[in-house]
Amino acid sequence: MKELIIAFGLFLFIEGILYALFPSKMKNILLKLNDVTNSQLRTGGLIFAVIGFIIIWYIKN
Repeated sequence: MKELIIAFGLFLFIEGILYALFPSKMKNILLKLNDVTNSQLRTGGLIFAVIGFIIIWYIKN
């Protein structure tokens, strides 16, 4: 459980740094998200979830 909290904190830290350093670029990225179809977004999310799972599994074993 401790590792999950650390991972969530790291996620928030990275997101916060990106918005603090590049606010206009982050706005542009979010606006471009409207051009992405739901299936593309779903596929990308699934790919990143699988990559994240593989990384976690590799580190734990």
